[in-house]
Amino acid sequence: MEISDKAKKSMESLGLTNYEIRVYTSLLFASLNTASEISKKSGVPYSKIYDVLNSLYVRGWIYSDNQRPQNFFPKSPSNAVEAMMIEMENNLRSNKNVIINELMPIYEKTGLKEKPDIWVVSGLYNIAIKVTEIIQSTKEELLIAIPKIPENVVRSIQPVLRELAEKGVKIIILVSDETNSDTVKAMSRVAEVRLKNDMFGGGVIGDSRHVLILLGEGKNDPTTTSSYDTIAIWAEHTGLASFAKDYFQYLWQDAKK
Repeated sequence: MEISDKAKKSMESLGLTNYEIRVYTSLLFASLNTASEISKKSGVPYSKIYDVLNSLYVRGWIYSDNQRPQNFFPKSPSNAVEAMMIEMENNLRSNKNVIINELMPIYEKTGLKEKPDIWVVSGLYNIAIKVTEIIQSTKEELLIAIPKIPENVVRSIQPVLRELAEKGVKIIILVSDETNSDTVKAMSRVAEVRLKNDMFGGGVIGDSRHVLILLGEGKNDPTTTSSYDTIAIWAEHTGLASFAKDYFQYLWQDAKK
């Protein structure tokens, strides 16, 4: 038996080598687990087998007994992946500190300032397209704050929100307390929803990175004073998204469940 190409690629993305994947998967399907037997079953050269086994042991994918000859056994995939995630987070944190401590003083001496791309989006149709893009690209957490939601908008985004919820994405929606009760019930099936009175503006935040902020109405034509259109600003910037998220959470605390 073999695992799928998708599983192999996922293991490779965690940093496992082809030899390590072959050895670990052979252990999942085998009952006799000496180094010699593993080498034969996995196709990994015997001259390499102990290096591969030691690497898998250190990284938390296998364990061994104290018998002679020594036997090797696979650990639970969930425990192995969790151990690797902890190791990766520790390495990332350590490397982050080294990079920031050494390079940030150099960057600050240059006098340069980061200029994030911030775009103005005009018109309900264009804003709806951008909101959909943010929703579809979200992998972990989606925050939505909209004072008034037309029924047709709810119907259009509901399938996308349901798909995200099924993938395990955390969805939190803040709406005006004047919102239709049926609309609130529909959104509550896929998200945690709260009601807020006197809501002004709104926005969407995806994975604390993508942010769209509704600013209200702006003039269509600068030569007129009577024609208006809805405008928003959009950016892919963690700083702006973090600021927007803090304000969202401030509003969320006072909202009604």
